Amino acid sequence: MAHASPTRTVEEHRDEILALVSTLPAVTLPLARCLGLTLHEDLVARLPAPPFTNSSMDGFAVRAADVAGASAERPVELPVTGDQPAGPAAASALAPGTAIRIMTGAPLPDGADAVVPVEQTDQPRGAAPLPPAVRVVEPVAAGAYVRHRGEGVPVGAPVMPAGTRLGPAALAAAGAVGYGELSVVRRPRLAVVSTGDELAAPGDALGGGTIPDSNLAMLVALATEWGADVPLAERVGDDPEVLDAVLSRAAEVADLVVTCGGISAGAFEVVRQALESPEVRFVQVAMQPGKPQGLGVLTGGPHRPVPVVALPGNPVSSFVGFRVYVRPALARLAGRDPLGETLTVQVRAAEAWRSPSGRRQYAPVRLEAPERPGEPYLARPTHRLGSASHLVGSLHLAHALAVVPAEVTQVEAGQALPAVPLPPWSPELPDQVVPAPR
Repeated sequence: MAHASPTRTVEEHRDEILALVSTLPAVTLPLARCLGLTLHEDLVARLPAPPFTNSSMDGFAVRAADVAGASAERPVELPVTGDQPAGPAAASALAPGTAIRIMTGAPLPDGADAVVPVEQTDQPRGAAPLPPAVRVVEPVAAGAYVRHRGEGVPVGAPVMPAGTRLGPAALAAAGAVGYGELSVVRRPRLAVVSTGDELAAPGDALGGGTIPDSNLAMLVALATEWGADVPLAERVGDDPEVLDAVLSRAAEVADLVVTCGGISAGAFEVVRQALESPEVRFVQVAMQPGKPQGLGVLTGGPHRPVPVVALPGNPVSSFVGFRVYVRPALARLAGRDPLGETLTVQVRAAEAWRSPSGRRQYAPVRLEAPERPGEPYLARPTHRLGSASHLVGSLHLAHALAVVPAEVTQVEAGQALPAVPLPPWSPELPDQVVPAPR
């Protein structure tokens, strides 16, 4: 039996895990398949946006000088010489002293320099026959209601840098400047293995000494939520040979393997029994929950060693460990800055609670709106027993993990703390109001 490793800091453990992973290869995919992936190359505009000068309103294309004196009392009447719908039809030329009916997004006719919205004329909204003339009751300035070619983005302008995670708006921007497909980092593949003879499938009848396996579904969901595919997700008992076979299969299909359970100091710690070696080490981290942790590489893969992160089996410990260690590793695999996944928001404790000496606490908390706008959110533990690692039944109530420094043993009401946000709560919504618990 190997000797226990000395206690390390969260950052030391995280950085050693990050040293095991690197950015995955790039692939070229259609826009519709790029959601959530990371842009591999800087994106510059191939087309101007908009690609041609067009109308921003339904109305009439005019020369601004022709309607300069228009008013409700003295409307300016212009003959209407044509229709300009949106679409590929060529725009007609506008003669001085005339108007052309135009729809939103339609090309601005040559000779026109402004658009009069239909609301500023005597014409009805909606479907109507082309009138022989239009009366304009308000003047417009040159350039009014006109979107000029390239005013949003000119050709060759930088649109987004490599490393951008592609959301719906980013995909719209890429399409608008001429891209139908993008070079993106391949989606990470993460295998999840939950261990323990005591585990039963959720929903199954429980025998003596068994508990529902809440970890497997949770870890698969976390991996999916944070952008990974999960090609293997299995529950195994406490037989090291069976676990070894499952891990060998995991190494064949995954870029990263995550196990949970079986890594403490007991006599039946199956993950330690199967993996403890020079390639896989088990350590103690100065954190709560989640002091026992493991990391290393599996050498059973057909092409290269595959990193493995071993998390504790208690559900809150697994959840915290995934958020603190696995999510940054997935970010690096996906081509993003892993430390961008470690950012925190400032909160204040809504009540007092205890924290263990010498260990950084990650306490699941609800965030309540402050009494005055602009002040930090108030953090309240989701359970009266605090951050105990078995309290999975209240974990879903957490908006964040309040981070209590290792030297603090008593959090006081009003004390400022950093907090790790949890989806779907987002600090990017500054006016968001989080309801207080009932």
